[in-house]
Amino acid sequence: MMKFLTTFVLLFSFSTLHAQKIISVDYESRADVKVFVVDYESQADLLVYKVDYESRAGKNNGLWFFVEYESQADKKIFFVDYESQADLKIYFVDYESRADWKNKKKKDLMY
Repeated sequence: MMKFLTTFVLLFSFSTLHAQKIISVDYESRADVKVFVVDYESQADLLVYKVDYESRAGKNNGLWFFVEYESQADKKIFFVDYESQADLKIYFVDYESRADWKNKKKKDLMY
């Protein structure tokens, strides 16, 4: 029984580790990642689609669910005013199927 419980906890922890539950924080110092929203898809490192339900949040594939509390979030982001300040450049897409990484070298920022 203990072996089963340990396995369950490990699997659950691993599966939620990569969920893209995001919160936008008010201060840069509280953020894990500084984000800039670009005007054109071609400028983005990541194409993001905002999902309506937490259960639809992706596993580092650009499907983001914005939570209300920091304790619920897997990543805390801060939206910067200038592209040069950003760790990650994103572009919000209109369709879920369009969400994906354009610059896979930056993928580790959201793990």
